[in-house]
Amino acid sequence: MIRQLALLLATLLTLSPVAAQTEPAAPPVPASHDVRVALDTSAGPIIVSVHVDKAPVTAANFLKYVDQKRFDGTAFYRGVGAADYGFVQGGAQNDPKRILPPIKHEPTTQTGLTHDDGALSMARYAPGSATGDFFIVLGKMPGMDAQPQQAGGDNQGFAVFAHVVEGLDVVKAILAAPKSATAGEGVMKGQMLEAPIRIVTARRVP
Repeated sequence: MIRQLALLLATLLTLSPVAAQTEPAAPPVPASHDVRVALDTSAGPIIVSVHVDKAPVTAANFLKYVDQKRFDGTAFYRGVGAADYGFVQGGAQNDPKRILPPIKHEPTTQTGLTHDDGALSMARYAPGSATGDFFIVLGKMPGMDAQPQQAGGDNQGFAVFAHVVEGLDVVKAILAAPKSATAGEGVMKGQMLEAPIRIVTARRVP
């Protein structure tokens, strides 16, 4: 299990370009309530609850992509793991026409959130490089949380900002989808979906 978590962590660190930290302006959200967002995908709907209070910077970034319709027409393009344990990844895929400036990193030690079943978290290189790619966790992966007790290296983990509240079966179907034997580079080879699952729209739920 430890070796598997180490591989998952290593593969995630290949996803977003390193750039200067810039916080996006937060769209107006309720002061003390999660915001629900519906991801209408070609595999079915996924409803997520965005934790605007616990992870304000990361949540505001995600909602900005939603409100500006930057996720419309993107896809879930990667799946790592098997059955009910692993993660699927989607979003802007570093498309320069879609991505916004990178955001400040919000570690789980700060937010109190964790990489448990259905958690949404930001893909990144170094802390502070996350833009418009995110992943959804299946199962519990505490190894992706910040590990400040670990000396040396990047021990900041990944930034959880939301959880799936409906459509976890859709996420599991995406994870189980066939993978290409040739697509992807380095550790990502063999993890790219043979037929990416399209994100048709991403909208706030009234």
